[in-house]
Amino acid sequence: MSAQKNRKLEKSRLEIKSEFDQWVKTVWQVVNGIPRGHVLTYGEVARLAGMSRAARRVSQAMRRAPRGMALPWHRVVNAQGKISFPEDSVGFQRQKELLENEGVVFLNGKIDLDRFGYQGALDQLLWGDPH
Repeated sequence: MSAQKNRKLEKSRLEIKSEFDQWVKTVWQVVNGIPRGHVLTYGEVARLAGMSRAARRVSQAMRRAPRGMALPWHRVVNAQGKISFPEDSVGFQRQKELLENEGVVFLNGKIDLDRFGYQGALDQLLWGDPH
């Protein structure tokens, strides 16, 4: 491969990395904006961050957060309103505990996304808590 092709390839890789790094920061902003007592799904976070088909990459972005960052990771759940960790794991118990402490209710292992999800968060911001 010629030196010129190598430089073009490296420049392309850096541009892709820079775009992904910017998207990661946007994911952090979206997650930081989730109101206490509400959740967003991975897909909703991806859509709000500008990459609607990248739900699986949201957890990668959250894992890249610096240790000292107070990212409310526990407010992101799967599309069924469930915690993605295995039920017998420490992560599952911790996420459930954090959400319950914020007033999120689980019924049969699921969160009512109409009440506690994205639309519920918007409704609460606009109209106050109806419950």
